[in-house]
Amino acid sequence: MKFLCDEMLGTLAKWLRILGYDTAYAKQMNDEEIINMARKEGRIVITRDKLLARKADESLYIEEKELEKQLKKVVEYFNLEIGENILSRCTICNIPVERIKKEEAKGKVPEYVWEHTEIFWRCKKCGRIYWLGSHWQNMEEMIKRIEEE
Repeated sequence: MKFLCDEMLGTLAKWLRILGYDTAYAKQMNDEEIINMARKEGRIVITRDKLLARKADESLYIEEKELEKQLKKVVEYFNLEIGENILSRCTICNIPVERIKKEEAKGKVPEYVWEHTEIFWRCKKCGRIYWLGSHWQNMEEMIKRIEEE
């Protein structure tokens, strides 16, 4: 399942990527461009724009303003699986990340992180490096709340 979030849902797009879902972000695109991209790439449009939601072949209108409620709505509506592919995509580029050897992260992450972390991933496109840091606890808590509700 592939998604396309409109410009009003950039943070939701990032979180869908965190959950491992291929999610494009339509920044500075008009409705026609969004619809054409969704058709061409086989994506479901997720939008806060009622008119765009009606015009798109497949869409989900999001009226919720809070991120957690938005994410919960998407997960429930599409019956998304959570857990298998968490942190498998770059939150910026939306492409799968690859596991790298610890040595490859040296000098590219803070020294403390390198010394206290064993597992790293890298985006093949932008080179961004990921690891399970303190931010991961906050992410895990939000994911648990969504799963439980």
